[in-house]
Amino acid sequence: MSSASPTKGDTKIRKAYLDAASWMFNVVTSVGIILVNKALLATHGFTFATTLTGLHFATTTLLTLILKRLGYIQASHLPFPDLIKYVLFANFSIVGMNVSLMWNSVGFYQIAKLSMIPVSCFLEVVFDNVRYSRATKLSISLVLLGVAVCTVTDVSVNAKGFIAAVVAVWSTALQQYYVHFLQRKYSLGSFNLLGHTAPAQAASVLLLGPFLDYWLTNKRVNAYSYSLTSVFFIILSCSIAVGTNLSQFICIGRFSAVSFQVIGHMKTILVLILGFIFFGKEGLNLQVVLGMIIAIAGMIWYGNASSKPAGKERRNPSIPTTKVQDHSTVLLPVSSEPDQKE
Repeated sequence: MSSASPTKGDTKIRKAYLDAASWMFNVVTSVGIILVNKALLATHGFTFATTLTGLHFATTTLLTLILKRLGYIQASHLPFPDLIKYVLFANFSIVGMNVSLMWNSVGFYQIAKLSMIPVSCFLEVVFDNVRYSRATKLSISLVLLGVAVCTVTDVSVNAKGFIAAVVAVWSTALQQYYVHFLQRKYSLGSFNLLGHTAPAQAASVLLLGPFLDYWLTNKRVNAYSYSLTSVFFIILSCSIAVGTNLSQFICIGRFSAVSFQVIGHMKTILVLILGFIFFGKEGLNLQVVLGMIIAIAGMIWYGNASSKPAGKERRNPSIPTTKVQDHSTVLLPVSSEPDQKE
């Protein structure tokens, strides 16, 4: 009689499918929200990025409350000090990215975003005693080179812009590391963790957003001339953001902050390609195509190198690596790093 229990091979195949679905979910929602937010900014003049982020988290909070009522999210515990730390990291990330984009050239802003990968590696080395193989390090370097060739053009920076970039990079890396840390430490699934963090972020960002947006744009969100079309795009942006926030937590929970950053640069490549498809040949030249090829080759190499036992070794981890029961993966069709930062 054959056993009904799944074989080791079946488990690996199932994990591979879920990993691929998680990445695809994140890529689709992230690219989608970039395109919608660009339409809001360029076509409809809605330049209130921080307030929009607060609306994203408010929508995410509403969904988590509904799912709790329906029984899809079980009761869980996250200590208040850990919640406050996470919200501080996340909010500094949002503010830092927006201010960095305003005070720096686009070229330096892209360089700052690329530096998140080595910072994330540093955090894993220091806090989790992770050791990377030579092949993994080289593949990460190749990804950084490819994306830099694609995106970095003019590079100019000033003192206050540099400070804003440093705050943005470190707070974003800490926020993404902390997602993985909290999921492992408290055995929280993606929806559970989102249910704890989204309400606090929604309240704090909505309170801060209008003032920060006025400082950045010299425009008041309450003075914006809302139309039926702009409201539709705002609602669409908030809806997609739920999936973006959830998929970020799922991906970092299943992998790590470093892997999320490395393979996440595929979104940059897709945005460039979609920009060419929808907006013509502007911005697409031999340099950009070469950068895309280098970056994609680096991502494939990274996936192969990091999957090997010696690719990424954890030595004496500082916290127990409890298996997270991430039931949220079954809800993948339900459609956030709010991606006005892309």
